[in-house]
Amino acid sequence: MDAELIEGKALSYVLVKPEGASPAESCPLVVLLHGFGANMHDLAGLAPAIDSEGYVYAFPNAPYLIQLGAGAHGYSWSRGMPGQPGPPGDAADVDELLDGFLAEVTARTGAQAGRIVLGGFSQGGGLALRYGLPRPETFAGLAVLSGFFRDAEALRPHLPAERDQAIFVAHGRYDPMVSLEQARQTKGFLEGLRYKPSYHEYDMAHEVSQAVIDDLTPWLHETLPPHK
Repeated sequence: MDAELIEGKALSYVLVKPEGASPAESCPLVVLLHGFGANMHDLAGLAPAIDSEGYVYAFPNAPYLIQLGAGAHGYSWSRGMPGQPGPPGDAADVDELLDGFLAEVTARTGAQAGRIVLGGFSQGGGLALRYGLPRPETFAGLAVLSGFFRDAEALRPHLPAERDQAIFVAHGRYDPMVSLEQARQTKGFLEGLRYKPSYHEYDMAHEVSQAVIDDLTPWLHETLPPHK
């Protein structure tokens, strides 16, 4: 696959396309949001593991720089620490940045609303739900990898009347960062809202294992058929 680093006006991102893809080809788009303390390169290696020919992938960089200690740094989708609310207006700021990023990446790739899947890992998975659930006309499906729904009650008034959006949830039974109970609460909340998430638990920690990919790929093919 061919990867390109794009310095977008809203967010920088890695764009990964099938090798030799024509600029005129409009493949379905998969957007994956990285977790707390990581960056846009963290999940880019998943693209060829999921499907190297049928999709274009975009991996945006979160906007907030954080210090991790010992001179290391990473990025976060919130100014607050995980599990803590960010400053007032924080969510709106991220939504506006994601709006701008999506406008740029769809213009560049030709992807159409309704032919996009939004997913994320850990913090990015929670954001995929918060940003993606109110926008079913844009996202055919949402994928939550080792994440959970942080803003469930606040989002309830903004959910659509029709709740048939496809949702994939994957979580490790031995996750030390995001508990299995939080994943099960996310599943329960979604089901209580009449969504029907495809929920999976794995013998893994805080990671994306091959077993997750083996389940995610057919779900993606069904939710958003690949370009042929």
